[in-house]
Amino acid sequence: MSRRQISVRHARGRRLAALALAVFLVAAVLPMTRAQQTDARPRRTTDTNQQTPARTTTPPPSARQPQTATPATNVQPTPTPATAKPQPSASPAPPTLQTKPTPGTQSSAAAGQAPQEIDPEELITIDTNLTRLNVRVIDRANRPVNDMKQGEFRVFEDGVPQQIDYFSREEVPISYGLVIDNSGSLRFQINQVIEAGKTIINSNKSGDETFLVRFVSSDKIETVQDFTANQEDLIDALEQLYTEGGQTAVIDAVMLSAERVAEYKKGNDLNDRRRRALILVTDGEDRSSFYKQEELFAELRENDVQIFVIGFVNELDAQGGFIRKSSKDKAVNLLNKLAEQTGGRAFFPTSLSELPQIAQEITKDLRTQYVIGYYPTNKARDGSFRTVRVQVADAGKRDKRIAVTRSGYTARRDPGATSNKPTTPTNNRPQ
Repeated sequence: MSRRQISVRHARGRRLAALALAVFLVAAVLPMTRAQQTDARPRRTTDTNQQTPARTTTPPPSARQPQTATPATNVQPTPTPATAKPQPSASPAPPTLQTKPTPGTQSSAAAGQAPQEIDPEELITIDTNLTRLNVRVIDRANRPVNDMKQGEFRVFEDGVPQQIDYFSREEVPISYGLVIDNSGSLRFQINQVIEAGKTIINSNKSGDETFLVRFVSSDKIETVQDFTANQEDLIDALEQLYTEGGQTAVIDAVMLSAERVAEYKKGNDLNDRRRRALILVTDGEDRSSFYKQEELFAELRENDVQIFVIGFVNELDAQGGFIRKSSKDKAVNLLNKLAEQTGGRAFFPTSLSELPQIAQEITKDLRTQYVIGYYPTNKARDGSFRTVRVQVADAGKRDKRIAVTRSGYTARRDPGATSNKPTTPTNNRPQ
């Protein structure tokens, strides 16, 4: 073989080797190029301002975590009950005297024990300007004086002497309410209170009528027995009393009961001879009344209702402070004011054995009273409050005699009249 042929072979072999190498390199580089082309889309970054999850696959419910992504600014989240802004509550409704239909009321009317005082066919002229006072007269030992004459009384209204136009010392029918605290604070006295109530009821005379109210909180003021002359029905109702927990509402109970007795069988001022009263049994600690004291006493000035009080205050806290009065002092002040403003009387027993005697004294006070009527020299009907004072003439050598009656009254108001004298302000209701 010639050199030329060998040389050609070697050149051909080198070309084949180079071609094979080129094919090998192309085969090796081609996948890498394809991978780069496939991954040529923009890569995710780890910028903390972008919190897009790497995967959008929803995890199963058991593996889900609370979402913390911030909602879009133009979307308002719907408030839930837990986070919703509380709405202002509506004003509480005034308490009401819950009246039960009682057999006693029907049986008394059927038995004719509460005689009708006004003939339905009688023509009645109502004299609305007559002011009537129920007056107790006592000596310094608080014993009643029963032999007073008209000429021995002096009446003053706002300091101005008044002429007495009507006078009576006869016994008149009494309409009264037994208003008994049934809150837990009287749980140890309730049996003796019931017995004292029986003593008072058993003293009722012909024409007397009584109603029984039990109270705890503002929503538990109820008539256990409405007005009746039937003593058995009243005593049966007393036996049904029981104590229970609650925030005592003394003021509300007195307010509603006074309104009830004031309007019962209300006639015209000349012919309406009934005496109206409440006998309140309580510890006197008011905790949750809807009405304020000022509203209560404004109401009592409108109506001639005497209030007799049996106050069990010994268990109340007697410790006060420099600014705050003790609960006992506040209770005593309220109960004394109720009696004094209405011409009644307050008793504060230190032992339960005193209750029978207290019951007898209350019934005696209710019966040994004088009725005085006068036409005020101040003819204005402006709704102003008029102070009243009754004096008894000097008794000479006899013991000092003291007249006890209500502190005053609120004059009737004509429509459109304006008061020339400020009346007692009342606080706003709780909102």
